[in-house]
This record gives sequence, structure tokens and C-alpha cells, in this order.
Amino acid sequence: MKSIRLRPGKERSLQRRHPWVFEGSIANGSADAGETVRVEDAQGGFLAWGAYSPASQIRVRAWSFVETERIDKAFFEARVARAVALRQRLPIHSTAARLVHGEADGLPGLVVDRYGDTLCAQFLSAGSERWKPLLADALMASTGAVALFERSDTNARGLEGLPAAAGWLRGKAAVAATELQIEENGWRLTLDVASGHKTGFYLDQRDNRALLAAWVRHFGLRRVLNGYCYTGGFTVAALAGGAAEVTSVDSSGPALERVQHHVQLNGFDPADSRVVDADVNQFLRNSLAAGERFDAIVLDPPKFAPTAAHAERAARAYKDINRLALMLLAPGGLLLTFSCSGGISADLFHKIVAGAGLDAGVNAAILRRLEGACDHPTTIEFPEGEYLKGLALLKQ
Repeated sequence: MKSIRLRPGKERSLQRRHPWVFEGSIANGSADAGETVRVEDAQGGFLAWGAYSPASQIRVRAWSFVETERIDKAFFEARVARAVALRQRLPIHSTAARLVHGEADGLPGLVVDRYGDTLCAQFLSAGSERWKPLLADALMASTGAVALFERSDTNARGLEGLPAAAGWLRGKAAVAATELQIEENGWRLTLDVASGHKTGFYLDQRDNRALLAAWVRHFGLRRVLNGYCYTGGFTVAALAGGAAEVTSVDSSGPALERVQHHVQLNGFDPADSRVVDADVNQFLRNSLAAGERFDAIVLDPPKFAPTAAHAERAARAYKDINRLALMLLAPGGLLLTFSCSGGISADLFHKIVAGAGLDAGVNAAILRRLEGACDHPTTIEFPEGEYLKGLALLKQ
């Protein structure tokens, strides 16, 4: 087994069971991409078993902190089975769920979503790539799924020195199409695992969509704006809550077509749903200039800050859209605003939105702090897993 020796003082994060070792922390040692290595402190003491990634700034991702544990077929089968078992215990009101959430499930670089009998996986690290065939078999065995589609086509693969990869890994003959339908909170929604964002759908917003429906109903909100709407999950939620008019804005024509499909699929009147192909920031400005007002606004933008290095520029973008949204809200209106940027902490996001309120001359009460659904866990050992953060605000 190859060893990686750390510089003095660089062992503290691993002693706290944080799974990442950065390039600058390593004194000596190397290995092949994805190869299991023994990580040692400066004195040669054991710290962790991990997967080595020669192309990444995150040079090692830890599999285990137990010296006697073997990183083999049985290890990965047990980790996958544990992750699947956890989801079976959670209150997930859907036929779709996040089954493996990377580091939070002790499987760095592996993301797996289940859509009915079909799995969709992303192998995003050198370690998960090296063990891909075994992990695929373990996923099929633990879930009883009929097929597994791979969507390893994100920028994260490039950072690991890996080429993009997409296609059926298991059970292609069992599933003729990549177009799937799921049920969530009593609603029917569709996705395409081959062409949709991420693995096809944003399951992390499931609970927040249910909250929007409940709040629209409770507060009697009539006019709703869904910014960065993608395929309209929040649009369906607003209509389910009794909204009379929902405007959905996105810059993707195919996504907007699916919004209207979802509206009709769930039995709502298409006349109550307006879709706009536009830049959201510009739409907000135009709406403000036209004197429009909305009773509720949802802002769920793409990742403005993939890393902390992008935080300053992203903060300006978040502040601008939230300032405009707060000004567009009618008195007593509801704003659900989110950031999925790993480089923006929950505390920083709160400060950004507070600054937006000051610039808009608007005060708002925090109804609730929002996060990803429970099948996207954040562990106490890996706080970086808390990528989705949000605020539900009532304009005063």
C-alpha cells in the first residue's frame, strides 16, 4: 500500500474526520489516479485510507479513518447499503430520492439519485471512477433498481483529470427511454436523465416546494413569480397552493415547455401559468419599471460562486436580484430566496440578503431558514456539504 506523508500540523482536519487532503498539505508520496493510499502524519502515524487524485487540488479523499478497515468490495457494498438504508428511514414523500450524497455518506465523489426503478449516478472523483463497476453492481443489488444511467458530465470531472462520461451502465434493455415520471408531494413531474440538469431533476428542493404550496394557501397569495424556474417544480407547488397566476421565467426554451407540460399534467388551467423566456435579472428590472407587483417570488438561481474565490462577484449578483425582488413584492409578500453556491456560506448569504433589503428600503421577517431535503444530509464532520441554503421572508 502506498503512503502519503503530510506536512507537520496538517493532520488536524483528518483527526476531526474531515475527508479532504489538499495538495499543499502533502510532504511526499504519490499514487495512480483513484488508488487507495495510507495517509500518515509527519511522524508516520496512521490518519486515514483515501483515494489519491494526482490532477486535483483535493489530492486525497478519505474513505475510512479506521486503520484496520480494508478498502475492498465488501467495504463499498456496506457503504452503499448503509446509504440506501438511511433513505428508507427518512420521511421522503416522493418516488424519487437522493440515495448517495458523496462525502456525507462516506463515498466521496459519488452522487446517486433514484427515480422510481431507475438510478442516475455521477462519478465525480478519481476514487469513485476507479471503483465504478463495483459501485454500480452494489447500487443495483442494494436498491433492486432495473437500470442505472451515468451522468458524469460535469466540470468536476475535469478538475479530477477525468473525461466526461454519460450513458447506461446497467439495465439498458430494461428501460427503453431516458424520459421518466415521478410523484412528489402528490404531484406528477417528469425529467430526462440524459439531458436534464445534474441527474435530471433538483430533488434537493422537494421540501421547500411543499412549504411554498402550504404558505401560498395559508397567506392567500395570488400572484407568484418563479425566477430561474427550470422545469417548474415551484410553479406546480404554487398552483397547488391556490395561486391564481404564476409567472415562470427561465432562459431555457425546453425547460419552459416542460413547465407548461407539468401544469397540465397536474390538472391546472394553462391560462393560470405564464412562461417567459428571458434573463431573470432583466425581467425583474422590466417588471419593476412597469409597476408590477407579486404576492410571492421564488429565486433559485444557478451556482454563482462555485468556490470561495468567486464569492465577491457572486455576492453582488445575489444582492442585485434580491434587491429587485424585495421591491417587486407587494406588502406582506413572501420571498423564497436560495443560493446553491458552495463558496457562499449560510451566514454570508443572510448578510447579502440583508444588504439587499437595506438598498431596497425594505424590511422583512425571516419566516424560516431553508436548506436541502433530508435525503441530502449535511454531516457534522463535513459542513461543506451544506451547499443549498435559503431564506423565507415576509415583507413588512
